[in-house]
Amino acid sequence: MAKPKEKEPVDIVHQNAIHVETIMKELRTQKLYTEFNINPSKKLHVLTDKPMSNITYRREEEDPAFLQAVHGARLEPAKKYSHPQTEAQEIGWISTPLEDHVSRFELLKRQMEEKEERQIQDIHIS
Repeated sequence: MAKPKEKEPVDIVHQNAIHVETIMKELRTQKLYTEFNINPSKKLHVLTDKPMSNITYRREEEDPAFLQAVHGARLEPAKKYSHPQTEAQEIGWISTPLEDHVSRFELLKRQMEEKEERQIQDIHIS
């Protein structure tokens, strides 16, 4: 069998030279961008600063089309569309209410009034 070769001891000076050469190559190709440009075709929406900040900014006018789009996106699907868009939305999709919503109190009140009317009619008949 062949004898395995012994590893040569690590030459720290040689390793450091390789490391310095690698860093110099990276620095040559690195390009530092110091200017920040905003895309002129997109509208910029500025976020508020920290609450305790002393810096005040001038008030920008609101874009009504943007606000309408945001509020429209937050609506539930039944309010956005007239019919379901997916099969999952078809389950439980009711485009128009089947009957008017009546609270329990209103229902009991109506039943009591009907009962009283029947009692009054029974008294007048007999």
